[in-house]
Amino acid sequence: MAVKIRLRRIGAKKAPCYRVVVVDGRTRRDGRSIEEIGFYNPLTNPAEIKIDGEKAKKWIANGAQPTDTARALLKKSGIID
Repeated sequence: MAVKIRLRRIGAKKAPCYRVVVVDGRTRRDGRSIEEIGFYNPLTNPAEIKIDGEKAKKWIANGAQPTDTARALLKKSGIID
């Protein structure tokens, strides 16, 4: 089972918000997640990013691979280098 850290889209049409979640890599974008570790709102200025660093580090240590966008958010939050 390939575990990934990626974004799940929530919010209204033309007003996206995202949850940063840990999922099985085979599930669809908005499908069932294993754990929710954060929140991302790109519409505010500056963008609102709230990620639980301890949970994210735990999942990365256990082998979860962040997607490119999730990796960028983790870097902005200072969780990974």
